[in-house]
Amino acid sequence: MDAVPHSFIVSHCSPDNQKRKTRTDDTHSVISNLQPGSVYTFTVSTALDNGQLSAPVSTTTCTNLAPPEEIKINSTGVDRVSLSWRCPDGMTRPQKRFKITYINSVDRTKASVKIKDTDCAVIDKLRPGRQYTFSVATVGSNGKLSKAASISAYTELSPPGKIKTENITSKSVTLSWAKPADMEGIPFKFKVTYATSGEELQVINTESSTATIFNLEKGTGYTFSVSTVLENNHQSQAVSISVKTKTCLEDLLHDLGLEHQLKNKLTLSTVLQIDDTSITDEPTDSLKSLPWCFLKKLIMANVTARNTKCATSNPDETPQDIDSVLAHLSADLYSSDVINPLDIITALFLCSDSFLQQEMVLKMSMCQFSVPLLLPNCDKQQCTLMLWAMRDIVKKFRPHSLADTRGFVEDNIVLTDLPIMSFVRLGNCSLSKSQILNNIFSNPQQYHDTFVHHDMECGDCPRRISDGLVEISWYFPGGNRNIDIFTEPVALANLRGDISSFETQYSFLCQTSTAVFIFFYDLEHSYKLLTPQQMKAELFLVGNSQCKTFSAESLKKIASELKLKPSNIIIKRKQMNDAEFVKKLRSTVNDVLQRSPSKVKVESMSEVAHELGIPVDEDCPECQEAKQKADAITSNISDIPKYKNRQLPLQGKVWKELAKLEKEECRLKKAGYQNIEEYKCELRNKKQQLRKQQANYDMTEAMTCFIAGISSSITERTYFLKWMRNNLDALSRKNLSGLREKYREVCQNSSENKDLIADLDKQISNSSLGVEHFLREMGQLYEAASSLPSNDPYQQQMQHLPTLCAKLLLDGFPLELVDGDASNIPIKWVSDVLTALHHEVQSNSRLLVVTVLGVQSTGKSTLLNTMFGVQFAVSSGRCTRGAFMLLIKVKDNFKKKLKCDFVMVIDTEGLKSPELAQLADSYEHDNELATLVVGLSDITIINIAMENSTEMKDILQIVVHAFLRMKEVGKKPKCQFVHQNVADVSAHDKNMRDRKLLLEQLNEMTQAAARMEKKGSNRKFTDVMEYNPERDNWYIPGLWHGNPPMAPVNAGYSESVSEFKRNMIEVFKECKNKAHTNQITEFLEWTRSLWKAVKYENFIFSFRNSLVADAYSKLCTEFNKWEWSFRKHMYTWGSNAETKISNFGTISLQSQPSNIDDFMDILKCDAAILLKKGEKEILDNLAEYYERQEGHVYLVEKYREDFVNSAKSLCREIESSLKNTLEAAFEIQKGMKKLDDIKKNHAAVMEQKVLELLERCRKIKADFSEEVLDKEFQNMWIKTVDELSFKGLQRRDVPQDAFIQLRFNLVRQGGSVLEMLNEVKHLDQCGREPFVVKDTKHKNFFKKLYHTLFKEEQTMKTQQMSDSITEQCRQFILDKVRTGIDYHNTYIRELLNMIDERLESNKELETSDRFEACLKLHICGIAARAFQQMHDRFIKVNDPRLCLEQYKEQYCADFKDLFHERDQCQKKAEEFTQLCLRPAVRAYVTKCLGPDIVDEMLTGKSSVDYSTRSFFQFSILKQLLSEEKFENYVKYIQSYEDFVKKWIFGKITEHFSTENQIVELEEKQLKQIIQKIKGAIADAQKRQSEGSHCKDSRNIKEFIQDICSNLAEKLVIPRDGLEAVMMLNNANTEDFSQCLKHVVGEMEQGISAEFHKESDIEKKLHNLPFKPENELFKRVFGCGKQCPFCKAPCEAGGKDHKDHWTSVHRPQGLGGYRSVTTYKLACEICSSDVYSERKFKNSLTDWKLHPYKDYRTLYPDWNIPPDTSIQTTDYWKYVFRSFNQKFAKTYNAKPADMPPDWCEITKGQAMNSLKESFNMK
Repeated sequence: MDAVPHSFIVSHCSPDNQKRKTRTDDTHSVISNLQPGSVYTFTVSTALDNGQLSAPVSTTTCTNLAPPEEIKINSTGVDRVSLSWRCPDGMTRPQKRFKITYINSVDRTKASVKIKDTDCAVIDKLRPGRQYTFSVATVGSNGKLSKAASISAYTELSPPGKIKTENITSKSVTLSWAKPADMEGIPFKFKVTYATSGEELQVINTESSTATIFNLEKGTGYTFSVSTVLENNHQSQAVSISVKTKTCLEDLLHDLGLEHQLKNKLTLSTVLQIDDTSITDEPTDSLKSLPWCFLKKLIMANVTARNTKCATSNPDETPQDIDSVLAHLSADLYSSDVINPLDIITALFLCSDSFLQQEMVLKMSMCQFSVPLLLPNCDKQQCTLMLWAMRDIVKKFRPHSLADTRGFVEDNIVLTDLPIMSFVRLGNCSLSKSQILNNIFSNPQQYHDTFVHHDMECGDCPRRISDGLVEISWYFPGGNRNIDIFTEPVALANLRGDISSFETQYSFLCQTSTAVFIFFYDLEHSYKLLTPQQMKAELFLVGNSQCKTFSAESLKKIASELKLKPSNIIIKRKQMNDAEFVKKLRSTVNDVLQRSPSKVKVESMSEVAHELGIPVDEDCPECQEAKQKADAITSNISDIPKYKNRQLPLQGKVWKELAKLEKEECRLKKAGYQNIEEYKCELRNKKQQLRKQQANYDMTEAMTCFIAGISSSITERTYFLKWMRNNLDALSRKNLSGLREKYREVCQNSSENKDLIADLDKQISNSSLGVEHFLREMGQLYEAASSLPSNDPYQQQMQHLPTLCAKLLLDGFPLELVDGDASNIPIKWVSDVLTALHHEVQSNSRLLVVTVLGVQSTGKSTLLNTMFGVQFAVSSGRCTRGAFMLLIKVKDNFKKKLKCDFVMVIDTEGLKSPELAQLADSYEHDNELATLVVGLSDITIINIAMENSTEMKDILQIVVHAFLRMKEVGKKPKCQFVHQNVADVSAHDKNMRDRKLLLEQLNEMTQAAARMEKKGSNRKFTDVMEYNPERDNWYIPGLWHGNPPMAPVNAGYSESVSEFKRNMIEVFKECKNKAHTNQITEFLEWTRSLWKAVKYENFIFSFRNSLVADAYSKLCTEFNKWEWSFRKHMYTWGSNAETKISNFGTISLQSQPSNIDDFMDILKCDAAILLKKGEKEILDNLAEYYERQEGHVYLVEKYREDFVNSAKSLCREIESSLKNTLEAAFEIQKGMKKLDDIKKNHAAVMEQKVLELLERCRKIKADFSEEVLDKEFQNMWIKTVDELSFKGLQRRDVPQDAFIQLRFNLVRQGGSVLEMLNEVKHLDQCGREPFVVKDTKHKNFFKKLYHTLFKEEQTMKTQQMSDSITEQCRQFILDKVRTGIDYHNTYIRELLNMIDERLESNKELETSDRFEACLKLHICGIAARAFQQMHDRFIKVNDPRLCLEQYKEQYCADFKDLFHERDQCQKKAEEFTQLCLRPAVRAYVTKCLGPDIVDEMLTGKSSVDYSTRSFFQFSILKQLLSEEKFENYVKYIQSYEDFVKKWIFGKITEHFSTENQIVELEEKQLKQIIQKIKGAIADAQKRQSEGSHCKDSRNIKEFIQDICSNLAEKLVIPRDGLEAVMMLNNANTEDFSQCLKHVVGEMEQGISAEFHKESDIEKKLHNLPFKPENELFKRVFGCGKQCPFCKAPCEAGGKDHKDHWTSVHRPQGLGGYRSVTTYKLACEICSSDVYSERKFKNSLTDWKLHPYKDYRTLYPDWNIPPDTSIQTTDYWKYVFRSFNQKFAKTYNAKPADMPPDWCEITKGQAMNSLKESFNMK
């Protein structure tokens, strides 16, 4: 085509399908304006000029992709980066696809992501602080990529974790934070910045995640920011926290662990709580323990309390070289664990409530420490006048103006006008102001650091919060001119810090002080501060000429401007030593005092304080409100005795008279010979009249205000009581000072005027008025209201008072337990207060009680106050009267160790009080008080002061009496002897001889006290209580270190008391490890019972306590369980042994000897082993029971021996019974042996004859009919019987045998008895008529006369005893007859032993030998006839011929079965079941039923009635009262034993008459024995299958024998029946066993059906071999003794107890007692008579009058508590009153004359009395 002109047409389609063409002559062409990344098809055709086109050629290609443009980073984050770019020109939307690839520059990891339809992306899940390179390429539709556009960026750094403050102080903050997340492998650090008020202050760079920023401003808020920074200074976002630095106060409180107490104040009760620190004395090891160490010591008045240095764990080592010495010199002077004592004191005052502040000030004053007057709060730049805190300080002193008269002044420190000398500082003075003050105060011989100074321990440590503190202390003269520094009292105030910083405090001192002493350093620049606007004090400048800044010229100039006299400038010159300088200052102070200085009361300083804007601690509304209420009561008091009579009338004469009547009601000293019950009724009427008189009083205005005051909030209530105490004490001091002055004048001027002196002495005693008197009046208001009916509005109005008083006890206020003025306890009031307290603490009221006893004024109260930090309510001007109790809480974490919630501290009045010494009953009063508090306490402190050692013996005599009494009633408190005023360090060793002497004296007094209390077994003091002379004696030095009033408490005293306290708490732990901790309710019960007992003269026999009764009841219950368990076990064993004996010779047992005598020996040996084991088990149980902690078991320690003896007696009783039973069974079995052999021989002969007949008939081979077989058998039977010899048992002459035994029993009696026996011809003729007691003759005329008068009573008692013995023996005979066995001579022996025991237990009836013989003849005659009949019946039943004849039909049937070769399996199974198993099973169930019935009665709904004898008595008497039938009461009183037996039998019958309960017991035993039978069959089958036996008759016999052997220990298989079953038995064993199983099942159903049909419960009970009623009777009847006067039964536990006692005694007329002269029934009660002057006579007194008080000489085994309270016998009073006429008729006497109030007793009151008497709640 070169020659043909042509061109080319190039065409293509664009992506939008538009065709475009271009023409070109060249063979190539550039096509532009295409879209990038698009697919194009290019077509080229040759074109001629004429337009002709060639065929096209085509190609397809894609344009290249354009890379993104203008890529940039939009933002970065910790884990993400945001990118954007511009799309290439010409790129259409579908082409917007990009691939982003990014690489981590640190670990070179690479990742990519594809996106579309956008030109931006956020790449996340990156790691912080790393550089990433991002490459973005365009992705074509074919997947190809364009060139990439790249950019690099850093992810942001991770910020630090949340900032925490680790520590904040006033000058530094320690921060911590978590390291930034995911920054591993990147070096970084932290930048810390902090700012305040928006200004950046400082930047800190650190690689650590903690930082401490120092040099901060105190109390300033800061914002701290922390960011992460890389090496290239790239940093993260900052995390921030705002923190406020602590103020100096907050900083210190944090160090001391008191930061929370600034708002939640420490309270006194918290500080007084007993905790672990109470028993440790380890040095303080941390700052946080310093405040508690200080408080602990201060509360115990320890003068070392301000020694506040921590004991460092790493003490400074001794420097080894000069470099070490220099290093120590350059080290920080003050370590972080050292705090100035003033800072601790200030901090504690700021963190304490008002009442703890008051206690702290009081104890600081006792220690002669200066106390805060103005307390600074450096945070608020404010101080507080501590007026309230000082209100408790009372000082006694003797100014020299009273020295000659030996008078003294006693007043509250805030109410005393005193001159004040103030000492302040201007600048940094080189003189130690505080040390100089101490020297001014102190004698050289009695120096004391009153003010903390530089040279004291930690005194040189910089003060952090105590600058601005104004301390005050006082100097009081003692009246000795040679010792006193100042002649008059003076106060010294000391301002801590520079007055230029504390102008307010300085102004306050200038206006309140007499003189202000200014210790200056540089006066020139600040002297103008020295003259505030109101300057009332005289100024003194005190300087040191050796000071560098001292300028005489400047001083002269300033003195001139201040117009100071030369005497007002005191300069320490170079030549003047410290002593001279102090002397000059002291002289200046004296000069000021002698110039009639102005004086001021601390109380009046509050006005100045308010003017200066200084708050006063009394300004709080609660305090002011309480003050107004208290002032409203006390402002009207002028004459205290008259005020008490007018406003507190109930505790006056009426209350004291009531107290006397209560004691007379117990002691009956004035009753003489008048009727006791009438006299008691008269006393009760008087008491009611006095209570009515009390109730008639309206509540006085003072009491209304007082009750309103204590009804307010806890804070206001506490303020109110404090104000009341302060006001009343001030009034008492005022009155007493005048009375004492008048007393002194009268004694000096007219010593002979005794009446006037006595009157003044009484006035002084009556001028005591304290809060306790108002609380006592509250108690009397409540007691009076309680005597009114329950619906009386006045009573309801008073119901809240106990709760109010309980809250006071919880608040730490003492409650009067014993009214010292009336020597009585308002028991109703105290009871209800303690009950309310128990409810207030939600029953968490476990108590430990500590009391103190000792001579008056020997520091008992001080000892308790020092030990426990308490303050007992002691009336001003006299010692404690009565007893006060106070509660101290135990800290929660210590309760478990101490096993209590509270410690109760009881303070008592001093024994041997001079005020009471003149009274005739002062010793008795002391004895009562000592007995009461010793009885209530867990630890009794016997306080012995050496200066009173002459009276020690009397005190110990009282104390020993108290301990002896407590031992006898079951309580053994610990005793600690404290010997006061013994200062020698070797006192303990030196007094070894004294301790030995003391123990000898205690032993001597114990013997004397035991004789007085009639308890001669106590020979030594250690018999009465645990006492170790080495451990239980404490020697404590004197209280004061020097001469009061300026003497501080002796440090040795505080330390010794602290050690004593620690030891005592350890003793507490020992106490509680051995005994149960009392709850408040139990403490209350002790209080009631002890007080009731001490009101009697004979305490030991008067003491009755429900806790002891409850403990005794629990012990009896447990012992009864052990006893029944033992009895039941031995009965079961004995029953099984009888079964084995009965089966002997019939059924062979494994390891059973062939000889019956050998078998008996084995059983006796086994019985002995079991008895010994059972006795040991009971004794072990008893020992284990006494080792328990619960149940107050220690209270019944004295009964242990009784129960040990009872256990041994029980074993002897069971042994005797078991021996008789086994012997009888053996003898009977031996007697049956011959008879059994005869029967066995007869059966063998008969079997042989039957087999011969069978063989003969079979040989004939004829078809015999039934009639023919019967005839053949009849002929054989007659012939064989005729051939046999039937010799049965020989008949015994039972009457003759019984008579021989009776004669042997009476062989020791006199000849008259033997003569009477010789006259008896036939014993079986005796006892046919009722036994009647015949009268005896008396030769003496007077005896005969009295016998005539009282013969009916004596005869009646003897007749009752005879009837009871006869009935008991009849029942024994009947039980033996019902057994159906043969007679044995042991039965007569048992009968005679039974009679002997009963006669011995009733020996007080003094029956004659002839009476005994007649009674035994009568009973043996009855027994002889019954036993003869039983014997004859047994012989008849066991006649060999009869026994053979009764199985005739069975032999015949077996013969016919064998002849006809019938299967005998079913028949023999039925025979075996009917003849052998069924009677044995019935007998077994009957034998087991008795113990099961007892178990049911002891565990059923009425089980409590049989748990103890007391419960049983309560149940009977309760039922008698509900029925109110006279005949039942007569039976109960006259025939107690018979009544009890019938009552028990009736209860059993009643219990089992409902709901087939007895059938359930029968079926239970039936199922058990049927199971046993089935097991025996299975065992026999198993043995049969294991052997290779042939199936013949011999094998069936072995099979049956196997079954019987398995059952031989449980069932008595009838011999005759067994022989009959095995005769002519050809049954197949396997078939027989299957049939037997089926028949046994039918038997079970049949017997069960019989049980359901037998509805006669009484008949079942009568037929039981084991009588449940007898077992229950033994359990509850006890010894059977009755009170010799009223016939109330003994309730003592066990059988062999030493003393008989009963809970409820009766009027003696109920037992038939009557007056000799009037024949009227006696209404006196034993418990009253034995405490009266009355007398009685009977045969034991030889009909002579004998004092009831000495009843134990005649009845030594009886303990009749002298109890005259009306509640005790209301039950029997009601019964006697209800049936008076009927009782008189029954006893052939006249009705009793009853006290009028007996007629008012209701049935409900009688029931309540019964419940109270038996301690039923």
